[in-house]
Amino acid sequence: MKTDSLGIPQFTETDLVNMIYKGHVDKCAQVLCEDSPEIHRFNQAAARFGRPELDIYSPLDVTQEEFDATLQSEWFMPDEYKTLDVDAFLNEQCSSTNELERVNLEMRDYHSRDMVNILRYMIYLVDFMRENKIVWGVGRGSSVASFVLYLIGIHRINSIQYDLDFHEFMR
Repeated sequence: MKTDSLGIPQFTETDLVNMIYKGHVDKCAQVLCEDSPEIHRFNQAAARFGRPELDIYSPLDVTQEEFDATLQSEWFMPDEYKTLDVDAFLNEQCSSTNELERVNLEMRDYHSRDMVNILRYMIYLVDFMRENKIVWGVGRGSSVASFVLYLIGIHRINSIQYDLDFHEFMR
């Protein structure tokens, strides 16, 4: 699979054949395919038999910044998460003044970097994984320095307990 400068994948004929052999024929109609004679022949045959055609990749005429801004404004998550008051959600998770102070300190940084929507999405993602019994790691790297991510459930390392500086994660 190839990706363009925006990170959009283009599936090759080989990628499609591999998807089919692995039992994912239903996913073929959900990907963008490279523009090739074989893909066009496939689409002609699909049209004759009333089957879905493959979508052909077409480059977008936008900058990386415009593309990122659009994606960030259209998070795929239920509406209840899109309007979630993250500060209130996190404050409810706190059990001490020390924890409240740490959350408020970190949240000032998340707000200043316009990252609150990412936190909303992470809350949704953790809820989704819990609901569907999907296992994820206990934490790694600098992310464990964020107490906010600990409260959300992204990792299981209490950064206050280990006196970790969240600036390590935010740099």
